[in-house]
Amino acid sequence: MGSFALSPTNEKELMKRVGDIAGLTFGELAAQLNVKVPENFKREKGWSGQLIELALGASAGSKPQQDFPELGIELKTLPLSYNNQPLETTYVCYAPLTGLSGIHWETSNVKNKLQKVLWVPIQGEREIPPKDRIIGQGFIWQPNQRQQQLLQQDWEELMDMICLGKVEQITARIGEVLQIRPKAANGKALTDAIGKDGRPITTRPRGFYLRKNFTQHILDEVFC
Repeated sequence: MGSFALSPTNEKELMKRVGDIAGLTFGELAAQLNVKVPENFKREKGWSGQLIELALGASAGSKPQQDFPELGIELKTLPLSYNNQPLETTYVCYAPLTGLSGIHWETSNVKNKLQKVLWVPIQGEREIPPKDRIIGQGFIWQPNQRQQQLLQQDWEELMDMICLGKVEQITARIGEVLQIRPKAANGKALTDAIGKDGRPITTRPRGFYLRKNFTQHILDEVFC
């Protein structure tokens, strides 16, 4: 996808753009941006997020900073079911598996990414063709004190396991609101990590994800 909109200069300008695309289908927005819509998302899983990034002028891409770094705002699309429940977990960022000396929550990429989020709900039911899926009304969210505590507790528990060489023992069941799962384009991708007794090992890259119950709670706060 090429570039379209310049980065917004302030939050008000960003939210105007968010309002402008609310209610459009992917097909309608893609036509405005001269982008081809895939027939399905099997091979283009991140396409919807990229389309919305393009429309709103997000500049960071996959860099370890917010999508709108000048505004300190991260963009996350949220695929919803017919009854407005999250259909999947939300990817936050890669989990560091090496170079962990001195790492702590306050300077973590998870905290940085989640300190201020623009959520854009989208229709996510698989039976709806991508071109017909509707973009919802986006909203800005910042974690409250309780949510910050939960995120920090999970992050610290998971990072402790990585530091102790227990990355292979981490399952998606660990963590109340935040979990770690393999994150790679295919199962053959490997990266360095700390193994048992501090020895280096190779393992699949891991990513941090927000659980569906956490994003459901965010939606309930805003719309209920």
